[in-house]
Amino acid sequence: MHQNNSLINQLREPVINGSTRPEAWRRLQLKRLKTMIERHEKEFLESLNQDLGKPSTEALFEIIAIRLEIQVAEKNLNKWMRPRRIKVPISLKPGEAMVALEPLGCVLIIGPWNFPVSLILQPLVSSLAAGNTAILKPSEHAPATSALLAKVLPKYLSEKVVRVVQGDGEVAAKLLEHKFDHIFFTGGESIGRKVMYAAAKQLTPVTLELGGKSPAIVIKGADLTVTAQRLTWGKGLNAGQACVAPDYLLIENPLRDPLIKAIKKARENFYGTNPLNSPDLGKIVNEIHFRRLCDLLEGARREGQILVGGEVDFKERRIAPTLIAIDDSKDPLMSQEIFGPLLPVMSIQNLKNALEGLKQKPHPLAIYLFGGTPNEQQILLNSTNSGSVCFNDVIMQAGIPELPFGGVGASGIGRYHGLAGFETFSNQRSILKRPFWLDLKMRYPPYKLDLAFIKGLLG
Repeated sequence: MHQNNSLINQLREPVINGSTRPEAWRRLQLKRLKTMIERHEKEFLESLNQDLGKPSTEALFEIIAIRLEIQVAEKNLNKWMRPRRIKVPISLKPGEAMVALEPLGCVLIIGPWNFPVSLILQPLVSSLAAGNTAILKPSEHAPATSALLAKVLPKYLSEKVVRVVQGDGEVAAKLLEHKFDHIFFTGGESIGRKVMYAAAKQLTPVTLELGGKSPAIVIKGADLTVTAQRLTWGKGLNAGQACVAPDYLLIENPLRDPLIKAIKKARENFYGTNPLNSPDLGKIVNEIHFRRLCDLLEGARREGQILVGGEVDFKERRIAPTLIAIDDSKDPLMSQEIFGPLLPVMSIQNLKNALEGLKQKPHPLAIYLFGGTPNEQQILLNSTNSGSVCFNDVIMQAGIPELPFGGVGASGIGRYHGLAGFETFSNQRSILKRPFWLDLKMRYPPYKLDLAFIKGLLG
């Protein structure tokens, strides 16, 4: 306990003494982080393959995401750091008001196992750009990547700026007992609740990037071939272990059979007739998650619900993308976020029918709508709430570095990427400057101003 307090105080010190405030300091940290990514790209790709069986193309997506985040920060840093002037009401003139975004201090970033490089280093980019120092806690469920981060980061970023702390959930829990200036957590809802509870004891602000059951809705107007390809890709990416992956599929009745047929064809085009032999299909992260998914799959198999797929490799922990028919939201597959390559399919009468069902559920991280008219797209926007909405595609919205990313309600608290990330890791400090030369006595007791005059002056 004492050791961690000492570490946090050491990291907070350069922020307190102003060393991290200059733009030059922030740019240097971003440059060093970029150099690390470039020089160790091959090692990161190998660690991602070792931890998650990621094909090199999917692993490279993580590296590219970090590079783009750095690129946006470097391009806009001067503008982001500039104080924003605020209009002063006539009653306070002469005076100048502004908002300055200033460093918070030492922040804790707890990373997930599903994208263990990008989802810990992207928030680090935002944190460094905002002038903070950080402790990183990588996921123990991606041990190769965690070890690599611990090995290479100190070669590029001073230990007075960033520290990597490895370990299991107990290590994370002990870290959470300390007073940080912000906590950024990416992971599941149940652990997110524990993080928020621990942070509340210290009155530490949090950003929680969680997940939930993100629906994909397919209605009239969708190009079924393209829709099938994008859904199959989205559910196969990282073996379905993505917080923004489509979690279940709602299909308008007349489109059901042709879309299922198109998904079956897309699956074969992507992964061959035996997907378990495909080099482009990742593995489930560990035995616990693998068994959980296998139990769901076997339950569906017993009930005769499997429409496409169902293949399993127990030795390599691989599951082929699988379509499963369900009748209602009480099915076991609808009880929690699936976080795997299983995609439940349910028929709907129309968009209105789908939206009525969504209103009964917690706000998802994303909603995907394929097809529909501009008016129907607007109806969806007006009658639902979610972290993001994507029309005619899946997941891609998360790859736009200047588009704020985050959830709402059970799917998360707070936003990051680009300016949103810079603001998350900054204190928005309100500042007012007034001169001495105009000091009206009417503001002081005994008050003699007419109330009607005051109302008129204040608008």
